[in-house]
Amino acid sequence: MNSVAPLSRPFPLDRSPRPIKEKERIVTIDVLRGFALLGILPMNIQSFSMILAAYFNPTAYGDLHGANYWLWMLSHVLIDEKFMTIFSMLFGAGILLMTGRIEASGRSSAALHYRRMGWLILFGMLHGYLLWCGDILFDYGACGLLAYLFRRLRPRTLLILALLSISMVPIVLVLSGQRISHATPAQLQALNESWKPPAPEVAREVAAYRGSWLTQMTYRMPQAVRMEATAFVFRIFGLMLAGMALFKLGFFSGRPSPKICWALIAVALFVGIPVTVYGVRRDFADGWDARFSIFHGLLYNYWASFLVSAGWIGLVMLASQAAALTAVTKRFAAVGRMAFTNYIMHSVICTTIFYGHGLALFGKVERTGQFGIVVAIWIFQLTISPIWLRHFQFGPLEWLWRSLTYWQWEPLRRSG
Repeated sequence: MNSVAPLSRPFPLDRSPRPIKEKERIVTIDVLRGFALLGILPMNIQSFSMILAAYFNPTAYGDLHGANYWLWMLSHVLIDEKFMTIFSMLFGAGILLMTGRIEASGRSSAALHYRRMGWLILFGMLHGYLLWCGDILFDYGACGLLAYLFRRLRPRTLLILALLSISMVPIVLVLSGQRISHATPAQLQALNESWKPPAPEVAREVAAYRGSWLTQMTYRMPQAVRMEATAFVFRIFGLMLAGMALFKLGFFSGRPSPKICWALIAVALFVGIPVTVYGVRRDFADGWDARFSIFHGLLYNYWASFLVSAGWIGLVMLASQAAALTAVTKRFAAVGRMAFTNYIMHSVICTTIFYGHGLALFGKVERTGQFGIVVAIWIFQLTISPIWLRHFQFGPLEWLWRSLTYWQWEPLRRSG
């Protein structure tokens, strides 16, 4: 098979900066990225398939007994915020990986980086406004614009700034919780109805998403804007800085010793998970009251998620070093190399299943059924991603993003 010529005349710009070559890739990062990308789906599918409030408050919609309860519980304890944490850190490491390679050749990386983030912001807006309100690409692009300015700092400084940024979310929540104690009855009612919408509001949201694409927009657009404006961008930004620090320390790019990996797993098992479970018990004890769960209950999982994420990283690092698991980790690496394509594919598949322009199953599938769909998508992407990469150098959206970033059509098919 011969390599395909560029699709058209390259855009008029210096062709010297080039995308990272396959032999320059750090396989461990690809494996972690693929693992995190697939791990995000069990949480995201709750937003695809049920009213948005149910993502944050499991009592707001759907059955929460038996298998449905245990699936929610496992997702919350092991997945919620954990894989987003890993993905955000890897995004920060990726900024250093790309800009460092360019700057090592004596060139400036600024224009390339900002163009790359600009396109990501645009993709995120299109994704969030036109397809699914839970988009994260916009926030990654916006935080990436700022994180770039900190790339030359020492690891210790980056970690301090990361902790300060991450701490902003709890500060905002606690201060907001203090203010809500002086809220008027009307303000408290609005808070409670946003946390657990009344039946008429639930019916309107369900009807909107079971309706046409244009009907969905009445809910998707406002929800997407609120998701983009959340204080959790401080967490994403802080995690990017932490990822930069860990990359500089050689953690992501090297092979941590098994002792370090097991220590991370132990911290997750004996500290992170128990703290998260305790937070859940407090939420149920308080009846998932908005005044507690939003401003205080969320903090247990917020802090513990970093520890559980560390355990997942340790587990994946160990798996990546095990020769017996090479065939498996290669599949996760392929998913990671196509993370952009696979992430958008989640939205395309799930909105087709649940929204009115497809099968209109929104609000009809319990958590057990949702997880069955998740497993099917996992199997599909773990199967199709390696096959695609045998014939093509990039995923379709990765190719488009790179071509727009480097302002030239990149060859897509493999040569030879």
